[in-house]
Order: sequence, then C-alpha cells, then structure tokens
Amino acid sequence: MVRAVWAVLRRLSCEVPSALKPNIPVSGRAAALWSRPVRTPITTCRRVLSRMPEITTDHLDEKQVQLLSEMCILIDENDCKIGADTKKNCHLNSNIDKGLLHRAFSVFIFNSEEKLLLQQRSDAKITFPGQRHTIKLPGLASALIGKVFNHLLCVCVCVCVCVCLYTGCFTNTCCSHPLHTDSELEEKDAIGVRRAAQRRLKAELGIPMEQVTPDEMTYLTRIHYKAQSDGVWGEHEIDYILFMQKDVELSPEPNEIKSHCYVSKEELKEMLEKAKRKELEITPWFSLIAETFLFKWWDNLQNLKQFMDHNNIHRM
Repeated sequence: MVRAVWAVLRRLSCEVPSALKPNIPVSGRAAALWSRPVRTPITTCRRVLSRMPEITTDHLDEKQVQLLSEMCILIDENDCKIGADTKKNCHLNSNIDKGLLHRAFSVFIFNSEEKLLLQQRSDAKITFPGQRHTIKLPGLASALIGKVFNHLLCVCVCVCVCVCLYTGCFTNTCCSHPLHTDSELEEKDAIGVRRAAQRRLKAELGIPMEQVTPDEMTYLTRIHYKAQSDGVWGEHEIDYILFMQKDVELSPEPNEIKSHCYVSKEELKEMLEKAKRKELEITPWFSLIAETFLFKWWDNLQNLKQFMDHNNIHRM
C-alpha cells in the first residue's frame, strides 16, 4: 500500500508542477525553488519551507501593508527620541533583536457604568491578528484534488501543509503609535501621544474626534515590553497608558476591528482565565497591564491622580 501511494505521488509531481506554484507572487531565490523539478512531494515541501524568504508582505492585507510605511518615533530605553523609522522596520523581529525600540500608547475607555471597552483585532492585522490562518505552499491541496483518493489527499495535506490557527486576540480599547510628525512629537504632558490616540480612536473605532479630546485623556504612566507575534513580526515599545471615562459613539472599521464589547471586572477576569487555558488570545501588552496595574486603576477611576507616574518606566 505504501509503495503504491508513493508511486501515485511521484506521478503527480510530474503531472501538476504548475499547479503547485504559489498563489502569491514570488521572485528571485523563491521563484527558482518553485521552478525546480519535483522529485517527491514530502522532501520538496521541506526544502521550500526552509528556504522561502522570511519577510514578504504579498500575502498580507493591502490596507495594513500601506500602513507599514508610516514613520514611527524611535527612542532609547529612557524614552528619548533618537530618530524615525517605518512601522514595518519597527515591527520586524530581526530589528527588534538588535534593540530597535519605538513609542506607542494604549487607551482604556470606560463607560458611565465603569465597564471597559475591548476590541478584538481584525484578521487583517499584521501583528496579533484576530484570527490567523498561515498556510505554507498554497494551492497544494487543490492540485491534488481529483488526482488521488480522499485518504491519500488527507495524508498529503497533513504532511505538506503547515497550518497555524488561533482565534481571539482581544485587547484594550485602542493600541497604536504616535507618528514622527510635529504635532505627535510634542512631549509636554504627552500631548503628542494623546493627539495620536485621538486620531487612532477615530480611525479604528469611528469615535468622533470631538468626543475623545486629548484634554479628556489621563496619562498615567509608561511600560516597556517586548513580544513576538510570529517568526517575522513582533512588538518592542515604550507604551503610554491613557485612561478615559465617557460614553462614546462607536462605528468600528472592519479592517481594524473584528468585534468589540464592554466588560465588567469580573468578565475580564474570566477572559484572562480563558486565555491561560488557551481558549482565547489576549495581546501581550494588555495581558501584562491587566495582571499588574489595571484592576487597581479600575477601582479608582474617580481618583487616578494618585497613580500618575511620569518619571518612571515600568519594565515588563
């Protein structure tokens, strides 16, 4: 039986080499790999997977790729400005491993019932998306359909296709970066960061800008953290924590946000427990904040001044 299976696979490698080409454009070294004769599907898959370029945006959402050209603010570990670089370069693990660090913010909006507004990141997001389906060698399954028996197809898919699935990736109200522009570079009382937060609350959640003015945001403190999203993309940020309590109008942008909800403290604690059991995903920065400071701050929404610390950076 095994010998017969391999015979069919060898025959397929000769009959459908064009069908095995990727659905996304490839060039250079990767294109050369796809043009080579296929000897056996399993060994070929292993060779291509190990030699495909690490960094490509061809398979990513077009709108999110356009945002990768935005210029972020580069900083040192003391949050002093040292330059600018693209969002793409700031989020590549290869650069993060060399110490590249940028400025960011996390907004927490509470309604009049003291419930926290959460968002589930869209599937289109590049780092920590709502649901990821990473498939190596796209088109392989379709090339085999009709060529082999169903059980043989299952064997091929299991061996040759690497699938990574997760659902969830909830986070706080809004998380993003101030840009390297005059208005968002201004540092006094973190006004530049608060302006950036106002801009992104409109872009992601559709909140009218007049409902989330910088003056209404309380800048509490900063955290410094690093986290990998996958083998290519990650985060390395000094994150400004901004709080606000207000009932706001929402009109979420689907390319940014998959879903949203208001949660009580008890409901968020339940979500954190589910995340520990791998039943849902929570972004690493939100998890760090929730496990350390969040509930203490939440208990004191009317008296946040006692927690304002603009001198220290909390290393997480």
